[in-house]
Amino acid sequence: MFLGTHTPRLDEKGRLILPAKFRDELAGGVVITKGQERCLYVFPMPEFQSIAGQLRAAPVTNKAARAYSRVFFASAHDEVPDKQGRVTIPAHLREYASLGRDLVVIGASTRVEIWDKQSWDDYLSANEEEFAGIEEGVLPGGL
Repeated sequence: MFLGTHTPRLDEKGRLILPAKFRDELAGGVVITKGQERCLYVFPMPEFQSIAGQLRAAPVTNKAARAYSRVFFASAHDEVPDKQGRVTIPAHLREYASLGRDLVVIGASTRVEIWDKQSWDDYLSANEEEFAGIEEGVLPGGL
């Protein structure tokens, strides 16, 4: 499970050093793709394969599933982190997420998310107050 918030930097070649805490689980390979709210999702390969299986199971007649699959798979980039735990974020994904030099990398349970620092700060400002109020609808029975 991926947990926590980290603040790495993007180097001049578009590479990110993954947080040490995440490296073991991501060492076998990752898939980086577009996420919601203009962030990037980083999946360990087995998790990505599980999601791909779920999308394959959706009927081809389901318009929403087709649309989601197109964007999800067309933007996906797979690679194995190097010995220093670095991955290259392709230019099209850096542009999508408006990534500057300063990043925020968060653990989001089964995936890692990469955010531009300003975008993350803006997201938190807009959503943190609502956090307490949404628990009931997300977690059955509450905490």
